[in-house]
Amino acid sequence: MKSTILALALWAATAPLAQAQQIERACLRSDREARSRALCGCIQQAANLTLSARDQKLAASFFSKPERLEDMQASDRAARSRFLERYAAYVQAARAFCN
Repeated sequence: MKSTILALALWAATAPLAQAQQIERACLRSDREARSRALCGCIQQAANLTLSARDQKLAASFFSKPERLEDMQASDRAARSRFLERYAAYVQAARAFCN
């Protein structure tokens, strides 16, 4: 597991910054007590590894409107279900990568 996390960290450090850092900015603007530049940067790197720019934009909106995620989870639309699968993989990667 450590080698996987190290490989992800090295890749993230050398990958081009194609994304607009939307999740990092949303995290830093949030009112969450645990937020920090280091943590928000880390979860942005996890997002860069696992989510498209479009998915990141949607995921970033959950920081200011957490009920939006709940609404999506209650939806029966196939596209939302596929996004939630990708989002779950992102959350798992962020937890492993940023702890």
